[in-house]
Amino acid sequence: LEEARDKVLWGRERKSSNLTDKARETTAWHEAGHALLQLLLPNADPLHKVTIIPRGRALGATMALPEKDILNRTKGYFVDEMCICCGGRIAEKIKTGDISTGAAQDIKQATAIARDMICTYGMSESYGFPAFVEPSHFTTEPIPPPFSQKTAEGIDAEVKKLVDEAYARAERLINENREKLETLATALLEKESMDGRDIEELLGLEKKQ
Repeated sequence: LEEARDKVLWGRERKSSNLTDKARETTAWHEAGHALLQLLLPNADPLHKVTIIPRGRALGATMALPEKDILNRTKGYFVDEMCICCGGRIAEKIKTGDISTGAAQDIKQATAIARDMICTYGMSESYGFPAFVEPSHFTTEPIPPPFSQKTAEGIDAEVKKLVDEAYARAERLINENREKLETLATALLEKESMDGRDIEELLGLEKKQ
């Protein structure tokens, strides 16, 4: 069942992919960065699995699953999710001293979370309860903007502030747990795919309540 799900979501495994050792190592550190934060942050869903086996266009993946149905999400959850998005880029930079395009989807996701928090969920201290919804892209009719240019610029600034804060928090946590990051990256290079429970045991972390 898990293989079927992963194949539908990300594509067929490409075990024979001609990845260089450097690409495998970079991917291992990238996914280790995500996984470490998934385990450390209190509001994040439990870590399910981490893999550096390429699927589709992805070189690796960090998967989290809630233990029961979730119908309502909190601000704390979204703040932690943005932080997790930043972990791959930070870990990758620690290892290689450089950055790559591998964080493109992470950047997109973190930015979308921040914008939804402000515009849809009323979770911004600066903008409060009102909704700021963009015009629909499914119509060719000219639609006046739902809010002023000044408000739009303010929302952009608030999005950047939230993402920057998440990045700084992720960087601090990863630097404080550098040994755990290296231990996990090394294990991923050897095993390629690891269960979340095995990673908790490897890093000596208690299961989240």
